[in-house]
Amino acid sequence: MNKHFEDARYYLKRAGETAKKGVEEELEPVRERFTELTGEDEPEPEPGRLEKIRADLKEVQANAEGEAKEAIGDAREKIDDYRKD
Repeated sequence: MNKHFEDARYYLKRAGETAKKGVEEELEPVRERFTELTGEDEPEPEPGRLEKIRADLKEVQANAEGEAKEAIGDAREKIDDYRKD
C-alpha cells in the first residue's frame, strides 16, 4: 500500500478514537443525570464461576468448623464424665 494511504489510514483511526473519547466525555454529565433521575444504577455483574465456587467452599469450611467444634465439645464432655466415674 502506498505510504500516503498508510499515513491517512493511521490518522483517520486516531481521529476516530479521539472523537469517540470527546463524545463520551461530553455525554458523561447527561448519563450521570439520567441515572440520578431514574434511580437506575448499572446492574451488578453476576458472580463468575470462580466466585461461586469460592463462596461454596467458604460455606463448607464454616460448616466443617462448626461440626468439628461440636464434636470436640462432645468428646470433652465424655472424657470428663469418664474421669468422674
